[in-house]
Amino acid sequence: MSSYIKDRSGNVELCVYWQPRASKTEIVGWHGNALKVRLAGPPVEGQANIELCKFISQYLGVVRQDVQILSGKNARQKRVLIRGMTAQDVQARLPLLVDQKL
Repeated sequence: MSSYIKDRSGNVELCVYWQPRASKTEIVGWHGNALKVRLAGPPVEGQANIELCKFISQYLGVVRQDVQILSGKNARQKRVLIRGMTAQDVQARLPLLVDQKL
């Protein structure tokens, strides 16, 4: 199992590195041992955290309330909890670019 994703009692913990003020919100690959996500929004008053959780929930097909930032709310490196999924579920939904690293 890769170090960027971990099963946690019926949930998944995902390491994410985000880049603000991008031209569009997207998964772009890797930054160390974290999934790199570019966000279109600026890091103002928690808006980037909200956008990140919304993007991850839509991308993985879960409701927004099932995605929560565990740590790194004021940092680019974050740990994100996804409820009701396994690491295998998340890996199956990530792009080919990400799957090749596993």
